Amino acid sequence: MKKLLFLALVAVAAQADIKNIQYFEANFTQNIVDDHNQTVTYKGSIKATRPQYALWQYKSPVEKKVYILPHKIIIVEPELEQAIIKKIGNNFDFFSLIKNAKKIDNRHYLANFKGKKYLLTINNGILVSISYKDELDNKITINFTDTKTDEKIKDKIFVPQIPEDYDLIKE
Repeated sequence: MKKLLFLALVAVAAQADIKNIQYFEANFTQNIVDDHNQTVTYKGSIKATRPQYALWQYKSPVEKKVYILPHKIIIVEPELEQAIIKKIGNNFDFFSLIKNAKKIDNRHYLANFKGKKYLLTINNGILVSISYKDELDNKITINFTDTKTDEKIKDKIFVPQIPEDYDLIKE
């Protein structure tokens, strides 16, 4: 869950002038490499807007939607016919990490968040990837394509759609 939370945090706001972005939309490929060099790949899309709204739509290998909202995360999993609702602290701000990321060179920024380092790669003013190690020492790389920034995203996209017959799990 922490991975998803951070992904939304970083993906929302990185480009050449990463401090001013308001909206972020892209397709993504997320590779997770474990300590045995085994790779799991996820694909989908993300839409995010200030101050702390994001929707990660995973399309493969499983379908699910992850809504990141102020004070909570909602994961809707159609294959399991369930939705998980998790509360998060009120000190979580998607853009504070980006605002404090330090420029390394023309293509890279380094961000520190909760004791971890995240490398943001920029190409022609657009975020193209994020790399970091998670709490299990897995190497995570998220590559973005078809990126759009500062195109208004309608707020209704961030309203979770949970079918009535799904199990609700509150954590």
